Amino acid sequence: MSIIPHLRIIAAVFALAVVLPLLGGCAGDDTKDNYKERPVEELYNDAMDLLKDESYDKAAKAFDEVERQHPYSVWATKAQLMAAYTHYEHNKFDDAINSLDRFIQLHPGHKDVAYAYYLKALCYYEQIADIGRDQKVTANALKSLQEVVDRFPASKYARDAKLKADLARDHLAGKEMAVGRWYEEQGQYLAAINRYRVVVDNYQTTTHVPEALHRLAECYETLGLQDEAQKVVAVLGYNYPGDEWYSDSYKLVKGLAPQKPDDSGWFSWLW
Repeated sequence: MSIIPHLRIIAAVFALAVVLPLLGGCAGDDTKDNYKERPVEELYNDAMDLLKDESYDKAAKAFDEVERQHPYSVWATKAQLMAAYTHYEHNKFDDAINSLDRFIQLHPGHKDVAYAYYLKALCYYEQIADIGRDQKVTANALKSLQEVVDRFPASKYARDAKLKADLARDHLAGKEMAVGRWYEEQGQYLAAINRYRVVVDNYQTTTHVPEALHRLAECYETLGLQDEAQKVVAVLGYNYPGDEWYSDSYKLVKGLAPQKPDDSGWFSWLW
């Protein structure tokens, strides 16, 4: 067998061994040439322009580049918050929440931290679904909105956060009412009572309380618990005397004899 083919193979391998490092070096040089450190103001302004053009993915990457190239600058801190806002505008709420949590952790005393908490709450609030679906995100929205109100009561975000928290609270009460009505329609009165009591106990400031009290009276009447039904209607009449639900409840419960609650209040007296 001739050794010439073997010599050709050895020569080819040797040639590859010499050429490949050179190719790798060229690629590295190209990458190095493509990376150019730019002034921080220029990077930030470019990112803002992309955001105005609604090029959200590019804008988010551009804000990240500000922090990458100039991590200890004031602009880097601004870019962190703007990257979160960009994700929010793009409806990428999970990415926005992650960015905001990072900002809050790194800059708890920053002058814009109240806004970071508020924007995080909005990320949850924007995802609230109808009462027929799971309300975990509504609970998160309420918790985050209330945190804005409690932590930054004097901030310009507190008023809007409080209004949205009330709406979220009303939404959660609506969910409990929907489940309670379903149980009542199925004849599962004890389960329905538990749901209505959650509304009365935990969501007393919502619009659903009068109906919850009326539904409680309905369930107690159906179960033959006349005294309990009368107490509920008495509470309904005392707190909502002009409400249509009181009118319906008064017709429902016979022999109504309102009783005066103790100093702990009507709702606590009821239970």
